[in-house]
Amino acid sequence: MSASSRPRMSGIGRVLVIVYAVMALAATGRSFVQIVERFDEAPLAYGLSALAALVYILATLALVFAGSARWYVVAWVAIVFELVGVLVIGTLSLLLPALFAHPTVWSGFGYGYLFIPLVLPFLGLWWLITHRPGVRVQRAAEVAA
Repeated sequence: MSASSRPRMSGIGRVLVIVYAVMALAATGRSFVQIVERFDEAPLAYGLSALAALVYILATLALVFAGSARWYVVAWVAIVFELVGVLVIGTLSLLLPALFAHPTVWSGFGYGYLFIPLVLPFLGLWWLITHRPGVRVQRAAEVAA
């Protein structure tokens, strides 16, 4: 691990990655069980749970490797997608409850997960804004000059 990547994965960054990893595991487990046991009952809802799981997995990996410019962009795309997903699915699940008779990870803005799916993308975006790749190296060079 290089000196510039160590601060990215300490403190709040580490907690954020852990929460994303827990959400990835929870959403993957939930979607797997839903699809295997009852997919024919609610294919839309269960498919959306699987999509949420993939997004959480991608966001977790992207946050871990966000020191790289490419992974940083992937993190932005994944977390913005997550935010749009939780807002759209959350709203639709309240306005059209018959469409989401079976809950998804993002139904009701993530009420089944203590609203973590609603809060998490905002924290993820904040972290990405405050931890751009190369900024710490550039600041260190400015201080040394």
